Order: sequence, then structure tokens, then C-alpha cells
Amino acid sequence: MTPPPITEESGAAVIARFLKQRGVRRVYGLCGGHIMPIWMRLDAEGIRIIDVRDERAAVYMAHAEAQLSGTLGVALVTAGPGVTNAMTGIANAHVARAPVLVLSGLPPTAQENRGALQDIVHTDLVRGITRYARTVRHPALIPQELAEAIARAQGEGGEAGPVYLDFPVDTLRAEVPRAVQLPELFDSRASLAPPPHPAQVQSAIDLLWAARRPLFITGRGAQGAGPALAALLSRLGAAYLDTGESRGLVDDAHPSVVAAMRGTVMGQADLVVTIGRRLDFQLAYGSPAVFGEAKFLRIADCAAELRDNRRGDLGMLCDPALALQAILAAAPVHAPSTDISWAKDLREQHLQRSEKLASSMRVAPAGKDGRMHPNRVLSALRDALPADAIVVADGGDFLSFARVGLPATTYLDPGSLGCIGVGTAFGIAASLVHPQRTVVVATGDGAFGFNAMEIDTAVRHRVPLLIIVANNGSWAIEVRDQQETHGKVVGTHLQFADHAAMARAFGMHGERVEQADQLTDAIARALAELAKGRPALLDVVVTPEAASSDAKSGLAWVPDLQPLGAWDEAERQWRATQV
Repeated sequence: MTPPPITEESGAAVIARFLKQRGVRRVYGLCGGHIMPIWMRLDAEGIRIIDVRDERAAVYMAHAEAQLSGTLGVALVTAGPGVTNAMTGIANAHVARAPVLVLSGLPPTAQENRGALQDIVHTDLVRGITRYARTVRHPALIPQELAEAIARAQGEGGEAGPVYLDFPVDTLRAEVPRAVQLPELFDSRASLAPPPHPAQVQSAIDLLWAARRPLFITGRGAQGAGPALAALLSRLGAAYLDTGESRGLVDDAHPSVVAAMRGTVMGQADLVVTIGRRLDFQLAYGSPAVFGEAKFLRIADCAAELRDNRRGDLGMLCDPALALQAILAAAPVHAPSTDISWAKDLREQHLQRSEKLASSMRVAPAGKDGRMHPNRVLSALRDALPADAIVVADGGDFLSFARVGLPATTYLDPGSLGCIGVGTAFGIAASLVHPQRTVVVATGDGAFGFNAMEIDTAVRHRVPLLIIVANNGSWAIEVRDQQETHGKVVGTHLQFADHAAMARAFGMHGERVEQADQLTDAIARALAELAKGRPALLDVVVTPEAASSDAKSGLAWVPDLQPLGAWDEAERQWRATQV
């Protein structure tokens, strides 16, 4: 007996039409029987399916699509292991607050809880890492559940992040009554974050114009606020730090950018302005041990980004761009109190450090093993990549080198979950979202291995991205920690495997590079392949002896009170003085 046909009014058809009307152009997924009705209707609606080799990568790709496009990312995974495979990707989107819709299927309702194939309660598994998780058993509920899930994903009334819906197969085949397919459910009518209250705008101005050493730090919620932020920074003469969530928001040429002086400026500022940014481990949890007696002004469209760790002297729950525009519009004529010499000195030191780093990278010495330093790889990339290249950094030690040494106007990395292995998947989505821009994935060999099979996805879909694998044959940051802390290396060595040979086997352009003087020509050949629409991979053998800033800082050995050794000691001393 053949299954019943999937009609134009079936649940699956309504899901596909709904997504198309909401502007979804691509869905990332891996096929399976429980989602086949949705799969085929997506194709019928002209929505492109990027079929992957592992569901985790599908969610990573949807995550990157959402982050780079500013819209919804969608992943479609089958029941049972399809959902459990996807959970790491869902967790990463949860921590990153990325608006991702994950769809799945279930056995028919008549077989539910009877031991059917892949019969498991998915919602119980994902509820803690999603903003909304529901099973939709009646076809008439499909439009409203989709509308509600997407609203939750986009942060309407709360924090943005992943959402999850699944549907029994018979629900996908059943017809959705026309009467419940209400136009307002299909239309995108997002509830916007409120404008700032005039009294809060004035309070913010009072803080900003009184500050001698104001520091702005941005995150996820600052997207869209770039022009107003740059203008306010210029008006104040303030210092500015981006984070991985907002890199490229303010041009590196802006005189407020002092990224190379991060530790210094965090300790010297007397007013810290966070815009859509949590005070997480990367910012020492906002602790007075690191930030001293600085006041805090916090601006965000999400309450969770106002009250974590430090509520601040003023919290503005509103659209960040509108808040900055309102501050500029109401700013007093007289000059702010900013110590211009302070900000100018920081900028000069930033430029000196940046140039010193760039110079040292070009001549970074090889290890005692004769293998090249990772910074030689990054230096060659700096010289070869166009200014608007999209950089995806991935790994442990190599991510630390790349985060500091590889400039980017658009940048993605594993984020604060530390979810290494996202690189190739993020890169594929980045190239699909921005097909006219060069996309490079700079990844360590350990991180690359998590989703290495996705190079097959890149080849099949003709995604022209460049993957640089820094191959040091180890989990280097853990090796160093084991050597220094425990005096013995256990289970952290890898092979110096030939990843280029693997790439060629899947139809990519692949080269193995073992000498620094081979890098320039190898990168040029790889970029030429990208211009033809073909992905490329360079397997670059580097020394495991080079120590990254993260390895030196104590991040690997996980101090008790703060993530970095110096911060941990400062925290201990500060707490002792508070008794």
C-alpha cells in the first residue's frame, strides 16, 4: 500500500508555504521518512534544501544564516537520532541567542508510545535549550504554532534563540482547514523593541557626559546600531571594544577602536557601556576586581542582557539603535568630560601593538620540530584576502591565534559555548548568504575533524569557500595544560593526517603545505579555484609548540573564580578586601 498523497492543503504544504511567505530561501537538513512530506513540499515551493551529512551541521548552518542575514535560520531533521544529533547545534544557538527554527517529525499518532521506529519524546530533550518546544498533533494548529515559534525565536517579548516544533507524520499528511490559515499568521509582523524613554535618555546623557574614561562594549544585540554607535563614539571620544558577537560593527580605522588594549582599558574605564552584550566570562562577569569602580550603563532589547552579573547604574530596555540615536539627538552642545588624551594614548598603543603583531607574524620562527608557526599561516592570509572577506575561526589554540591575528569585517566563531567544530558548517552558510564575498574558514585540525564530512556538502552544492586547516597533530591547548599542570600528556595527540587528500577525494581542490615559503602561491591557487565556483582546502602543517594567548592565560586549566589566571588572582584579592 502506498502512503496517501501530500495535497496542497496538507500540513506539510502549509508549513512550506508559511516559510516561503516568511522569506525563507534555504532550509538545511538531512532527509528521513518522518519529515519526507515537509521535505518534498519545500522543494515544490522552490525553497532550496541544503542537504548535509550530519544534523548537527544543519543547525550550525541555520545558525550562521540567521546571524549573517539578520533573519530566521531553518533546520529540518528527522526523528529520533536526527534530533539527538542536532542537539549540540541547538545548544550552541541557545547560548548564542541565534533565531533558529528546528523542525522534525514523529511516528503517526496511532503508533505513538507503542515502540514505533524512532519514537521518542523530543520536546523533553530540547526544552531546556530552546525558547519554545512543542509537538503539533492537530493540523489546524500548524499556522498558529509556526507563528508563535518564530516570534519566540526572534525574541519578541523575550530573548532570541532556537525554537523547536515536531509533527506526527499523519498530521503532516492531513489537511489544514482553510479557515484557520489566517493571513496575519503568515505575514511577518514582528513586534519591535520599544523606543527609549526620554527620562532614561537624559539619565544616559548625564552619565556619558560626566565620564572621564568611557568604554563601549558591544555584542549580539548591537546589530543594526553601527552607524549611530560610530557617531556617538566620535562625539564622546570614547574607547571601544567589540566582541566575537559584533566584530566589524565599527570599522577598525575608527579612532575609538582599542582592541589590542583590551585588558588595560577594562581596568581604566570609569564608565562601561554595554550594548546588547552579556557580561559573561569573556568580560570577567563585570567584576569590580577587573573593572574597578567603574559605573555601568547597559542598553539592550532583551532584559537578560541588562541584569546578568551587574545590573548597572542605568539599564535601558529598548531598541539599541534607537537609544543611541536618541542620545545623539538630545546631546548637549557643550563638550563631554572625556579625557581625550586617555583615549588618544590607548589608540596609539593599540596601533603600535597591532603593527608589532603584524610584523612579528611575518617572521614567526618555526618550532624546534622545524614546522612553521601558526602565525605564518595567518600572516599570509592577511596579505591575500580581500578587505571584505568573511572569516570563520574555529578550534582551540588556532582560534586564539586567528581571533587576534586575522582581521575581518564579518567574523564568526564557536561563541561562548566553546562549541568547536562549527567552522566548515558556518563557512558553507556564510558563502550561501554572501555568494559574492570570499569566505575563509581558519580551523585547527581537531576542530575540523568534528564536521569534516561537510566538505562533501560544499562540493555537492558548489559552495566556493576556502578552508585552512592548521594541522599540528594534537589538541594543542590541552597538551600544553597537561605538560605544565600534570607533567604528562594523555590522550591529546592526533595524527598529522593528510586532510588535503581527503578533500581531493571528495572533489575539492586540496593541497598540503609544509613550508612557509609555499603559502603565498598555495593560497593564490586556492582563491583562483573559488573564483571558478569550486571549494578549496589547504592542509597546512604547523608546530604544536607555539603557545597561543589562551594557552598562556590559564583558560585551559579552568581557574575557580574567573576564566583567566590573572583575573582569578585579582578576584581573590578583591574579595579578600571586601570582608
